[in-house]
Amino acid sequence: MSKLTLGSHPYLLGFEQLERLLERTAKSGNEGYPPFNIEQTSHNSYRITLAVAGFAEEDLAITIEDKQLVIRGRQSDDSEERVFLHRGIAARQFQRSFVLADGVEVGEALIENGLLHIDLTRAEPEQVVQTIKIKSGKK
Repeated sequence: MSKLTLGSHPYLLGFEQLERLLERTAKSGNEGYPPFNIEQTSHNSYRITLAVAGFAEEDLAITIEDKQLVIRGRQSDDSEERVFLHRGIAARQFQRSFVLADGVEVGEALIENGLLHIDLTRAEPEQVVQTIKIKSGKK
């Protein structure tokens, strides 16, 4: 017996792209840094919060690439100017990606107290009923 996938299930037509998206997301290499929260702030809105302590606004970049919200952080290296007796706070770069569904819009981004907040909203799709006319095969 073969394994059913989204692309091969008889009642799910046209979902091959979603299956590829799931595979790509699983391989994206999103590790555990930086930690983040996702909260639902209303029926149609969400907030992603990333812990970015030590990153300044200019060290962060937020882009939308191929239906993915991508957050990158890269701190400037000023270690040549400073002498550390102990360095326990890592200044490492990161990239976090979140797949966006159709209709999800990225709103405001705000950084406060070492937390980066990104607000998302989802538009309600219109409920459309379409009637398909049946033609007779006889001429």
